[in-house]
Amino acid sequence: MSSTELPSVPPANMLPKVAAVRVAEGERLSSVELPGVTLSVRSRPPAREGLPSALYVHGLGGSSLNWSALMPLLDDVVDSEAVDLPGFGDSPPPDDGDYSITAHARAVIRYLDATGRGPVHLFGNSLGGAVATRVAAVRPDLVRTLTLVSPALPELRVQRTAVPTGLLAVPGVAPLFTRITREWTAEQRVRGVMQLCYGDPARVSPEGFRNAVQEMERRLRLPYFWDAMARSARGLVSAYLLGGQQGLWRQAERVLAPTLLVYGGRDQLVGFRMAQRSARAFRNCRLVTIPDAGHVAMMEYPGTVALAFRELLAGTTDSADQGDTGEPGAQGAPGPPAGTGGGTTAENTRG
Repeated sequence: MSSTELPSVPPANMLPKVAAVRVAEGERLSSVELPGVTLSVRSRPPAREGLPSALYVHGLGGSSLNWSALMPLLDDVVDSEAVDLPGFGDSPPPDDGDYSITAHARAVIRYLDATGRGPVHLFGNSLGGAVATRVAAVRPDLVRTLTLVSPALPELRVQRTAVPTGLLAVPGVAPLFTRITREWTAEQRVRGVMQLCYGDPARVSPEGFRNAVQEMERRLRLPYFWDAMARSARGLVSAYLLGGQQGLWRQAERVLAPTLLVYGGRDQLVGFRMAQRSARAFRNCRLVTIPDAGHVAMMEYPGTVALAFRELLAGTTDSADQGDTGEPGAQGAPGPPAGTGGGTTAENTRG
């Protein structure tokens, strides 16, 4: 093994026991074994049976917890599940150590094929947005609508604030960073992440901060934490460099599902200028911008994102005249509940 490579990690059945993953009120966790991967899935019971399925895919360093604020706001229109990608959240590493965008997409596809939940309303944030784009492009039969929050699609001019995250992809950087930050507390790490990902970190409640610190402490005890981070970052950079039909922008153009794009005006990881390029790439899309949001609008402004999705549902139902894509009264669905945020939105509909 090269000295610049990350050390191998033990098999999933030999991993040490760590603290349990937090489960919010009304949620439940399950584990699904698939060929080559075992996925942890977070779900909420829908308001009633028969609602269409939704699947949520988190970003780099995140987990299914990233969707816990949004899912309850949609439980009357979709049956929600959020997946932990291999090596993240409560999912163990993949058997083959492959953390490429293609491998993550393959895991999502295997899950949908195995459970028969498709076609789903597919959500993705950041790296999860790239994964969801690839799923929608190669398996349109599995995707009813596509909602992307700050999707990690290739940029020619990357923001300087995103460079440190991209450097994780360089062999040797993750072990070096681990040594340099050995003395950092979980609180310091969480504050740094929130400064980078939130438009206004002050929006995080004291309870939310405590929960994030506990989750950080749990992750740092996992022997594969930095391996999963570095290899997923490497997989994302590699996807950026792919051309032809495998290029992410080319695959965005192939997406058939009605698409909702959500961008934050204070995003330090995905350039706000990419919003218009994305709106041109996806053939049938709505663009919603939230000026005060950062990289995780579904966590900062869940009410605004929920309202935008309800409007997508209503438009899809009206245009296709398919009652199973949303509720007949979705056009008049309520706006963001009190205390969930909000924010100014600007919508541009194409298609």
